[in-house]
Amino acid sequence: MSDTTLQLASFLARAERLLARIEPLLPPASAEPDWNAAIAFRWRKHGSARYLQPVRRPSPIRLEDLQDIDEQKSRIDANTRQFVAGRPANNVLLTGARGSGKSSLIKALLNEHAPNGLRVIEVEKHDLVDLPDIVDLIEQRPERFIIFCDDLSFDAGDATFKALKVVLDGSIAAAPDNVLIYATSNRRHLMPEYFEENLETHRVGEEIHPGEAIEEKISLSERFGLWLSFYPFDQDAYLNIVAHWLRSFGCKEADIARAERDALNWALLRGSRSGRVAWQFAKDWAGTRRNARARRGK
Repeated sequence: MSDTTLQLASFLARAERLLARIEPLLPPASAEPDWNAAIAFRWRKHGSARYLQPVRRPSPIRLEDLQDIDEQKSRIDANTRQFVAGRPANNVLLTGARGSGKSSLIKALLNEHAPNGLRVIEVEKHDLVDLPDIVDLIEQRPERFIIFCDDLSFDAGDATFKALKVVLDGSIAAAPDNVLIYATSNRRHLMPEYFEENLETHRVGEEIHPGEAIEEKISLSERFGLWLSFYPFDQDAYLNIVAHWLRSFGCKEADIARAERDALNWALLRGSRSGRVAWQFAKDWAGTRRNARARRGK
């Protein structure tokens, strides 16, 4: 064997050892999930691995379970029906009072439209930088995907802010027509607003022009074509939601009427008459009564 051959063999052996050491450090390609395993997925990271994790037990909530938000429900359902049917539809931003049904509405839409091919992918805010990779995974799929970002807000200089803007508007490549983004937030403009930013506002003729900082914050929310606002429930609406959930737990109408005072006290202690508080009260009240009946039956 010549010296050249020996040198080549030695070089190849060293190269193989080097590759073996580098390979575990390289980020793997995002693995496709079993699309038939679930109707909802979560984007997950484990070390350098990034993948879609099937949600084995999605929330069973239905559109009819969401009370006293009929206008918001009607508008987002119409938008989603358009999307599932392959017609033009908008990205949606749901903002407003906590516990008013914003995220529950997304879950209910999935249950309503999953038989027609709708799927939901939940992405945490800090993983929004991976949106281009997620879109690459799903843009050739026949299903229609809602990328769901819950409780979305940004700090100044947050890198995920620009990543979301790119996906909403598309970069040099057009956004795929089988992907929409539905996001919930307590803030209409998704970023904190400061008093001193108002000082940048200036007058041009008879028009008022906001400063650059405010324009930047408004620019992201404007990329959502449909805005839905949610407001705190009044007492009647809160009691209506309580009654709905108590009926779902099998309570009789007479029991529901007797529960009203307890429901109002529960809301007073929580400092909120939200749909979430109504649901929590109904679970507690119905569960307590069932335990009491069980004890009396022994």
